[in-house]
Amino acid sequence: MRVIFAGTPAVAVPALTAVAASRHELVAVVTRPDAPAGRGRGLSRSPVGEWADEHGVEVLTPARPRDPEFLDRLRELAPDCVPVVAYGALVPPAALEIPRYGWINLHFSLLPAWRGAAPVQHAVLHGDELTGASVFQLEQGLDTGPVYGTLTDEIRPTDTSGDLLERLADSGAGLLVAVLDAIADGTARAETQPADGVSLAPKLTVDDARVRWADPAFAVDRRIRACTPAPGAWTTFRGERVKLGPVVPVPDGPELKPGELLVEKARVLAGTATAPVRLGEVRAAGKRAMSATDWARGVRVGAGEDLA
Repeated sequence: MRVIFAGTPAVAVPALTAVAASRHELVAVVTRPDAPAGRGRGLSRSPVGEWADEHGVEVLTPARPRDPEFLDRLRELAPDCVPVVAYGALVPPAALEIPRYGWINLHFSLLPAWRGAAPVQHAVLHGDELTGASVFQLEQGLDTGPVYGTLTDEIRPTDTSGDLLERLADSGAGLLVAVLDAIADGTARAETQPADGVSLAPKLTVDDARVRWADPAFAVDRRIRACTPAPGAWTTFRGERVKLGPVVPVPDGPELKPGELLVEKARVLAGTATAPVRLGEVRAAGKRAMSATDWARGVRVGAGEDLA
């Protein structure tokens, strides 16, 4: 089949690479327009766009997928199917109707669970033990289309969202190509999503990433892992914001008030509503990330000081 790949961030690149290496003909990619990045705020190509440039593949960067110029070019390229991974823009009916087999989306959850922009983060945040990926037919509803295939993955106790997303991006790439093959062979069968089990996964905000020390230790642990690497878990110390890497609950640790710090020779503990947690990396504003013990030594944490 002739395919156009739609995607934007680095998590989409494994699937793009797999599609390009498959039996299907990759004729172009669609990605979000170049955006300001870095300290200089110069325009930067998306990871998908960079891959396409390096491999001599045409790059389409419509400001909006409903733009007439983009729709005209899509018709000229005449794709049979458009596989999608984290494209980042709503696709209008006029674009959905152009490919013979429509647009098929690789989504990182077991639909209908965690429909939306941040399925992996919400799976970690809510303590799911099992997640996966789904390939479904894109339609106007939010991740509501019929599903062609799924795979499952166990969420490990120490997984951050970044860890889990990396695994699903790699395994999901194979699933996406398998669905494309089945569509080309006429053997693909899409099943309507069940009405039960629907949950939503909106993008996590900076406010969502603030650590709630009055929560139990397991919830503090999950929130920090869910927000790693983005948007980045944070708290405040002496009124200044500091970012935190993953922590480790210490069930047999000393009793501390929520947020209260205890600096020991080889570890730094912070209190929660239950047991304390051992801090990992700490990054103060304008500083490099460092171990909690180095940070505590540098700022000279006093008795009774806390995180808020």
